[in-house]
Amino acid sequence: MAAKDFILASGSPQRKRLLEQIGLVPKSIEAADIDESCKKGETATAYVKRMALEKALKVSSLHPGEIILGGDTIVVAGGKILHKAKNDEEQTQVMRLLSGRAHRVISAVCVVDRNGRASLRCVSTRILMKKLSEEEIENYVASHEWVGCVGYKIEGELAGFVKKMIGSYSGVVGLPLFETKNLLNGVGIK
Repeated sequence: MAAKDFILASGSPQRKRLLEQIGLVPKSIEAADIDESCKKGETATAYVKRMALEKALKVSSLHPGEIILGGDTIVVAGGKILHKAKNDEEQTQVMRLLSGRAHRVISAVCVVDRNGRASLRCVSTRILMKKLSEEEIENYVASHEWVGCVGYKIEGELAGFVKKMIGSYSGVVGLPLFETKNLLNGVGIK
């Protein structure tokens, strides 16, 4: 598959795989080194949009005149943004929090065109997870398939715990493909 004329501002293997799935292979990949701290009073949606924008703009500043694609995905439960667990104990707490309840996965995508203009889209997906037993939580945490993700990987073992999903599956994986394809098409990447 031939590479397209854009740079992916993300080190996420999931985002790269998703793009390949729809034939939009970036010519290069460069993770953006930015401060990902939440600002005081910032909503989850504002935060994820700002992260996608800042990642794309950071890589754009290093490659002027190039088309840049940035993205960010977060899990929100009870109004609280979940962050990547650092160890098994933290992930166990995340799984207990998500067990038997609805939560949202918000994914934002940003394209910066050759003139430095940014276009942004955001997708929110509602997920209802079954009530997990302690054994299911222990087994999932021990699998370590969640490492490097915020909350979990929907495309793995956890898919068997999802009772209902309303929204974008690819957005939950890490990049809403419909919105991404439209943004890239809009700047001439077909």
